[in-house]
Amino acid sequence: MNKKSLPYGIEPHEVGFLLLLGAAFYFTGAKYWKNPLSIGLFSAAVLAAVPVLIYRCRDEWRQLPNRGFFLALAAVWVGFFCVLGSNTVNYPDPSLPGWLFNIYTSPLVDEGHGLLIPFVVLALFWWKRQELLARPPGLWWPAIGWIALALFLHFAGFIAQQQRLSVIGFLLGLYALTGLAWGKYWMKASGFPIFLLAFCIPVAEYADQLTMPLRLVVSRIVEIIAHAGLAPDLVREGTQLYDGGTHRYAYEVAAACSGIHSLVALIALATIYGFIIFKAPWKRAVMMAVALPLSVLGNVVRLCFTVGVAETFGQAAGKAVETKAGYLTFIVAIGCAYFIACQLEKTGAKKSTDAPTKGIPGSQTTEPAGKPAAT
Repeated sequence: MNKKSLPYGIEPHEVGFLLLLGAAFYFTGAKYWKNPLSIGLFSAAVLAAVPVLIYRCRDEWRQLPNRGFFLALAAVWVGFFCVLGSNTVNYPDPSLPGWLFNIYTSPLVDEGHGLLIPFVVLALFWWKRQELLARPPGLWWPAIGWIALALFLHFAGFIAQQQRLSVIGFLLGLYALTGLAWGKYWMKASGFPIFLLAFCIPVAEYADQLTMPLRLVVSRIVEIIAHAGLAPDLVREGTQLYDGGTHRYAYEVAAACSGIHSLVALIALATIYGFIIFKAPWKRAVMMAVALPLSVLGNVVRLCFTVGVAETFGQAAGKAVETKAGYLTFIVAIGCAYFIACQLEKTGAKKSTDAPTKGIPGSQTTEPAGKPAAT
């Protein structure tokens, strides 16, 4: 008897996983910060995602050699960083994954995207499953050099109390273990999903230093637009914008609104979209590069809209828009990114159409008039 399939090709056991995943993200809210239940549920969701992926790719999984070898080494590697991963007086827990989870769920910083990245990476491994097996996988001993480099980075970070170095070592080591078990080509083919793990490295601590130039650019552009007719009396002081006459309202280009959060999210989205849609490296690079100016553009539109509402309907309306119109940043930026991607696709299509057909199998050529056909 055939099993009834669920909508969108979801397996019955995956419904339970999705419920677990939903509960894990629900309990990562600010009110559950540092709650043992929160990290317990999220750890269970991450661990459950691995067998779910293996079962969905079960045909490809059977073709992989050294499966037990890799799983055993990966378990030892993760366990090592759970026991000797972090060394700092500010965070006495020695677990590096625990330190990361504490950062991602903290209400004091904006690093929540780090919780999503592991599941996105696993989904991309499912998407690339056939490419990963395009060549026969096997042991590749030179990957031990990568593992040694990962350990060096971790111990340097451990001694210097710089957890970010240890995070790089942890992720690099997992990547190297896949190469050790399945070869050099596997490492090359899985480079894109692994690259996304870079977004797991916390940077919010340096948000002000990283985003201050962007915030100043946004505030200056808004000032110029305002003086062109939107709000002629607008005054800028650093990253703050005031009503020059009475100081009735003040809007700040805050780091959380126009800085690291929107920038990291846009770079991640543009990177994923670029690598999925395009094969040419330069097109992928373009999609990653446009995230920075599009983040600025999106925030300029949001702030101009806010100032316009305040000028027209008063300070209260402007404040209400300021707190609820953050989505404008992403709508504008994502819309422009999609437009750029469409133009890049047209560029490739035009080159393919204009390419000469001479020498291409199946193409038809005609001889110039007056010349006999070759025999």
